[in-house]
Amino acid sequence: MGALLDRIDSPADLRRLDRAELLRLAGELREFLIRSVSSTGGHLSSNLGTVELTIALHYAFDTPRDRIVWDVGHQTYAHKVLTGRREAMAKLRQEGGPSGFPKRSESEYDTFGTAHSSTSISAALGMAAAARLQGETRRVVAVIGDGAMTAGMAFEALNNAEGSDLLVILNDNDMSISEPVGALNGYLARVLSSRLYDTVRRGGKGVLSKIPGPAHEIAKRVEEHAKGLVLPGTLFEEFGFNYIGPIDGHDVDLLVRTLANVRRFAGPQFLHVVTKKGFGYARAEADPILYHGVGRFDPAVGIVQKPAAAPAYTQVFGDWLCDMAVADPKLVAITPAMREGSGLVRFSRQFPDRCFDVGIAEQHAVTFAAGLACDGMKPVVAIYSTFLQRAYDQLIHDVVLQKLPVVFAIDRAGLVGADGATHNGAFDLTYLRCLPGTVVMAPSDEDECRRMLTTAFRLGAPAAVRYPRGTGPGVAMSSALETLPVGRARRLRECGRREGRVAILAFGAPVAAARAAGEGLGATVVDMRFVKPLDVELVLEVARTHDAIVTVEENVVAGGAGSGVAEALASAGVAVPMLHLGLPDDFVDHGDPAALLARCGLDAEGIAASIEARFPARAGGARIKPAA
Repeated sequence: MGALLDRIDSPADLRRLDRAELLRLAGELREFLIRSVSSTGGHLSSNLGTVELTIALHYAFDTPRDRIVWDVGHQTYAHKVLTGRREAMAKLRQEGGPSGFPKRSESEYDTFGTAHSSTSISAALGMAAAARLQGETRRVVAVIGDGAMTAGMAFEALNNAEGSDLLVILNDNDMSISEPVGALNGYLARVLSSRLYDTVRRGGKGVLSKIPGPAHEIAKRVEEHAKGLVLPGTLFEEFGFNYIGPIDGHDVDLLVRTLANVRRFAGPQFLHVVTKKGFGYARAEADPILYHGVGRFDPAVGIVQKPAAAPAYTQVFGDWLCDMAVADPKLVAITPAMREGSGLVRFSRQFPDRCFDVGIAEQHAVTFAAGLACDGMKPVVAIYSTFLQRAYDQLIHDVVLQKLPVVFAIDRAGLVGADGATHNGAFDLTYLRCLPGTVVMAPSDEDECRRMLTTAFRLGAPAAVRYPRGTGPGVAMSSALETLPVGRARRLRECGRREGRVAILAFGAPVAAARAAGEGLGATVVDMRFVKPLDVELVLEVARTHDAIVTVEENVVAGGAGSGVAEALASAGVAVPMLHLGLPDDFVDHGDPAALLARCGLDAEGIAASIEARFPARAGGARIKPAA
C-alpha cells in the first residue's frame, strides 16, 4: 500500500481521500514532520499537536477560497506540507527555503503573515468583513492557541465579532479550563454542532425575545447559567459566539464531522479543541518545552544536550539576575510568557515569589513593571526586542514619561537567523534612542553584558541593555556586581598612521568584527558601549584627530546609533566624512546568522570592504581575509 502523503500536493488532493483514510494520513504526516524537523531544526512539539486539526480544516473547508488564519505560526508545518511545500521542507528556515511561519508571499494558502501571537482573530474578522462587503460566500477560520488567548488583542477582536460569519478555533493544549476529553465531551460537541441544536438554540432566542420586560432578562440568565453548568463556554457566549466543545483535537473523524456541521452555521462560532503538544512522539510529549524549538537530532535517540563552549547571553542574564536578587531583595523579574527563552528558569525556582510570568501580554508586562516601580520595587523586564515593539506606547507613557526605574533586558537584538524577519531585533536602537532620559547600552561581550545590567539596575532611571541571541566571544566574567561609568566608551586599538586615519565606532555585538577589520586596515577601533548617552567627548576628540569616522551597529541604519553620532557632531558644528554601517532598509529573511551578517556587510571582511570602497585613499591596510 503506497503512502497517502505522497499523493497530496494540495488540499484538493486531500479532499479526494475517503474520510476513513484520514487517520492513516495523520500518522504518515506526523512521521514526516519528525524526520523533517530532526534534520533541519525548527518547532516540533507545537506542530505535532496540530496534525489532525490541520488535516480536518483543509478537508472540511474549501481552501484557499475559504481562509484559514493561523495564530503565532509555529504550528503550521503540517499546513505547509499539505499545501504543496512537502519537498521544500528539506530547506525549512534555511536560505531559499520555506519560512518557519506563515508568509503571504510564499503561498496563497498562507492568508496572513504571523509569528507573534494573538493577531489571528482580528485579521480573520477583517477578512470576514471584506467577504461580506464584496458579496463573497467564503468562510473564514481563526486558529488560536490557549497561550495566545491571554493577550488583550484577542479579546478586543472577540468583542468586535458580533454579527460576523467567523469561526474561531481555540487550540487548547495547556489551560485547565475543561474536564479531560472523553466520550461525553465528544457527544456534547456533536450535539452542539448539529442542525437540530442550532435550530433549537435560535428558536429559544426567538421565544426569549417575546418575553416582556424584566422577565426576559431573568429567563435569559437562567438559560445562560443552565448551559454554563455543563459547558465551559459561558465567557465566549457572552461575546456573542456559539460555543462548541471541548472536543478531542486528535480525533480526526470527529473534527471533520464537527467542522462540516459548523461550516453551515451563520454568525460567530467558537470551537474549543483540546490537543497535546508533541502528540505521537513520546519524547516530545514528555518534555514539550525541550522539543518546542529544536536543532538537528536523531529521532531514535532524542535530543542530547551538550554544554556550550561559552555561555549564551541569555544565560549570562539569568545568572546575573539571580546574583543581583540575592544582593537586593527588591528586585523582581517580569516576562511575557518567555520564562525559558529569556533565561528565567533558575530565577523562577530560586525566587518564585519575585518572578512574574504575565502570559503573552507585553503591554501589561510593561505597565505592571511601572506599577511595581511606583511603590519601591525594582523591576527587570526580560523581553525580546521584537516583543517590546508591541508595548511601545506603554514604554513611553507608563515608564519613561514618569521616569520610573525599570530595567529592560532586551534579548534577540539584531539578526536571529532561522526565525527570520518577524523575529529580527532590527529596530530597538532606533525606537529607544529617541526616548528622553533613557539609558541604552549594547554589550560587546559577556562581561560587558553583566556590568551593563548592573549599571542599569542601579541607575534609578529607565534603562535598557540589548544583547544578541546566542553566545558571545567567550571572555572571562567577573563574579562581582560592578558598574560602568555612564556614557563612557573604551578604545580597543589606536590608528598608527598620521595621515588617512580612520576611526571605527562600533556598538554591541559587531565590535569583534569591527576590531578585526580595524586591525587589518590599521584603523582606530572604539567600543562605544552606550548608545544613549553617547560619549560625546570621545566622539569629538576622534573627529578632530581622524580623517573619517565609520559607525557599525546591528540595527537599521535609519535613526540608529550611527545617526546619534552624526547628530552629536552636527550639534557641535564638526564636519567629518562618515560612513554608517548597519542593517539594510529592508526586512532580512531567514538563514544562517553568519551568512546573513556577511550579506549585510557586517562581518570583518564586509566592514573592511565598505571602508576601502568609501575611503580608498585613507584605508591603507591590507584587505581582510575571511576567517578559516
